[in-house]
Amino acid sequence: MGFRVDERASEFREIDRYDDGVGWIAHPDERMQRASHALAVDGDVWVVDPVDAEGLDELLAEFGDVRGVVVLLDRHVRDGERVANRHDVPVYLPRIFEGVTDDIDAPVARFSDELSDSGIEAHVVADNRLWQEVALYDPATDTLLVPEALGTVDYFLAGSERLGVHPALRPFPPRSTLGRFDPDRVLVGHGAGVHDHVAATLEHALEGARRRTPRLYAKAAREALPF
Repeated sequence: MGFRVDERASEFREIDRYDDGVGWIAHPDERMQRASHALAVDGDVWVVDPVDAEGLDELLAEFGDVRGVVVLLDRHVRDGERVANRHDVPVYLPRIFEGVTDDIDAPVARFSDELSDSGIEAHVVADNRLWQEVALYDPATDTLLVPEALGTVDYFLAGSERLGVHPALRPFPPRSTLGRFDPDRVLVGHGAGVHDHVAATLEHALEGARRRTPRLYAKAAREALPF
């Protein structure tokens, strides 16, 4: 399968299940490994950066009623509109996002430091004309969800990394924003999350990102060669 598949998936692979949340990859064979998540708070389910698939609603129902669909990266609208309309809920966007509403044919709500009244904190990772990204942190479960700045798929990783900084952010990794957390799990927008040795893995990813950049770029160049 190619880098990305845009047709609706007939099935999905479940990832990242814990008591108050779950993730899934709708097209497990695509190279991008686009991961989506559902976070549950007191019976409300927040669906984050969803890629739709048959059977998804049954998975979400295990955790409660869908309260809203959340987009955390300006280019991660994905199937958010479709999922929101199916559940008759708004698409929630960070207040910093500009122009994203043009791509959404569904009711839109905005949030800043907290995702509505959920208790889930929102932290700006990047805010510039090329990249707008917000991470979520749920203090009740010590869960950190980073949609793009961190990932676990091969093209994010250099050397012995289990978690890597996005190739485009490695020269200036988001240490000040993400390095303050000591989470029990890190969920990401590309690949399965990290659920063991989490603090050390996160620190390793952030502190060594710039140093290991040449190794990652060299690997990407080798894989792009036709022989």
